[in-house]
Amino acid sequence: MKFVDEAPIHVQAGKGGNGCLSFRREKFVEKGGPDGGDGGDGGSVYLEADESLNTLVDYRYQPRYRAESGEQGRGRNCTGAKGEDLVLKVPVGTTVIDVDTGETLGDMTEAGQRLLVAQGGWHGLGNTRFKSSVNRAPRQTTNGTPGDERSLKLELKVLADVGMLGLPNAGKSTFIRAVSAARPKVANYPFTTMVPNLGVVQVQKHRSFVIADIPGLIEGAAEGAGLGIRFLKHLTRCRVLLHLVDLAPFDGTDAADNARAIERELAAFSPTLAGRERWLVLNKTDLVPADALEERCNAVVEALGWQGPVFRVAAIRGEGTDVLAGRLMDYLEERKEEEAADPALAEAELEAQRQMQREARERIGELRDAQRGRKRAPDEEDDDDWDDDDYDVDVEYRH
Repeated sequence: MKFVDEAPIHVQAGKGGNGCLSFRREKFVEKGGPDGGDGGDGGSVYLEADESLNTLVDYRYQPRYRAESGEQGRGRNCTGAKGEDLVLKVPVGTTVIDVDTGETLGDMTEAGQRLLVAQGGWHGLGNTRFKSSVNRAPRQTTNGTPGDERSLKLELKVLADVGMLGLPNAGKSTFIRAVSAARPKVANYPFTTMVPNLGVVQVQKHRSFVIADIPGLIEGAAEGAGLGIRFLKHLTRCRVLLHLVDLAPFDGTDAADNARAIERELAAFSPTLAGRERWLVLNKTDLVPADALEERCNAVVEALGWQGPVFRVAAIRGEGTDVLAGRLMDYLEERKEEEAADPALAEAELEAQRQMQREARERIGELRDAQRGRKRAPDEEDDDDWDDDDYDVDVEYRH
């Protein structure tokens, strides 16, 4: 299966059927009168969230969709059949945007949720509708109206409560393996994670949350270096971010400098996302000599001027991961209780998510334009689809 998180599509609702002009003609029945029926309504186009899907790959290869038109009316007061509605299944977490207006039409956040994206045309009226005491033989009819036509952009953002970010090989995939049943690829070279991975962390029975692991960032990601910032948009729905820092980088770089680099890339991508609740996780404590551990941890905290929660873990051994998962569960439950008790707080959270998504959309659009406008080398192949590469996706759940 290929992972595609963006897809442009064009949808058109069905046209309404025309009304019929007809008069009753039957033996021994004089002046039978008008009997033209109405047309049928055109079919509408809906999007429906389906939890069995996790990619928009189908819409990459078939971007145009049209609902069925309504049938024309017939004589004997027969109404034309209504056009069948067209229901397009999309993954849960899909945002629907009108390309022409830039308006966000809806967020598909729950399985089974439906969104009307193109209204079918209305039926035309047959001449029976126009008969009256002074117009016994009307010849007026109306035509059905055209259905709505829209160009849409579908954006998939994974539904996760907690998101992880950090440099390649900071230990994000190892951490998600330690706390959930997800089994993303782990290796001793950068960019082993190519697409977001999801894991369900079960702290206790009936207490769990979803954590997301995205490909690592490198310095210059905001300008397109490495895998760029394409996957950062998947963190815009997360309530809390875990900033994983490798205390023992294999390339000999400074852990504090690496942490600051991630902060700069995050701020360049979305200021709102950079201001999100973020916890510092100092990973690979098992690789640091015991007498130098305290000093190295304090150096990272001081270099960042960190004021938030700090955790020390050795993800490969599972040391400290249970404590962190428990704290995350408590925090998420508190946030949900506060939002349930205060509708204004819940609305503020939704607006913050919308703002992050707008900033992400603008930044990715700027990067896309810059990449396409960059002059290619004579021997370089044309690649207008640079930001829509397909990769394998792996989503696993812990039972």
